[in-house]
Amino acid sequence: MPYSKLKKRLDDGEVVILDGATGTELQRRGIDMDPAAWCGVATLGNDRLLSDIHRDYIAVGAEVITANTFASSRLMLSGAGYGDQVAEINRRAVEAALHARDTAPNGRAVVVAGSLSHMIPIAEGTAKSDLRKLPSDSQLSDAFHEVAQILKASGAELIILEMMYHPQRAKLALEAAQATGLPLWFGLSARRDRKGRMISFLQHEDLPLSAVTDLLPAAGVDAAGCMHSGADLIAEAQAETRKTFDGALMAYPDGGYFEMPDWRFIDVIEPQRMEAFFLDWLHQGTRIIGACCGLSVEHIQAAARARDRFVQSRV
Repeated sequence: MPYSKLKKRLDDGEVVILDGATGTELQRRGIDMDPAAWCGVATLGNDRLLSDIHRDYIAVGAEVITANTFASSRLMLSGAGYGDQVAEINRRAVEAALHARDTAPNGRAVVVAGSLSHMIPIAEGTAKSDLRKLPSDSQLSDAFHEVAQILKASGAELIILEMMYHPQRAKLALEAAQATGLPLWFGLSARRDRKGRMISFLQHEDLPLSAVTDLLPAAGVDAAGCMHSGADLIAEAQAETRKTFDGALMAYPDGGYFEMPDWRFIDVIEPQRMEAFFLDWLHQGTRIIGACCGLSVEHIQAAARARDRFVQSRV
């Protein structure tokens, strides 16, 4: 489906189903994660499996599939010894998604997105950035622009900024995505502080979520919302996003937790419970629903069921 058709559906208030996780799904299906680059390197040698994962999501209703490029910037790959393969790894990830779209029985209705995060090296055994390896702003900007242009050249039809929580890095990632001229969705991440208040996911200091939502431009972003965050945070984060953004809202929760380089599939929300959350968010105005790290095909089935229930309730 051309992105223009998807955009018209969003403008008309229709519900769009985003896919589920790719990186953690590779791990779930037996692929080792790289100790320095997490899931980025896993694209090499696993093109067919990546396409299978994308096709599985398409089969249960995903209308947007996201290439495995979240952790594929030079910032991540260089530390793992793959700095000379940045273009190849990102290109192959997009091609795996395109191949899935082109070979799926109902693939014509699918848009292929490239993921662009501001991930930097993570301290082993944690989910926190390694402060000993902080890149300069110029290194960040160069790396983000590099990936964004590779995504465009490889055939991505949409860029999803994923897990935006650090204002300066998010600003640089946004600029890189805008420079491609591709349609853009903006995903932010949240957590709770010790007093239970919702704040940016940033681990090294407590920062209000508004520090990230205030980055949203007046035009040029078609969808925004909360992702890579627990289901219990989504509604509150959507309300904060709506204060500065009037486009389509998206919800993309995760389940479990990260300890570099592995995802821990602990206390992952059941698909039936996830369906109830999806339905609530739809009634509250969210129009794009999907599932992120730790969540899988069954959760996208739940998203499709929630959409159908929502549509039926409005007939």
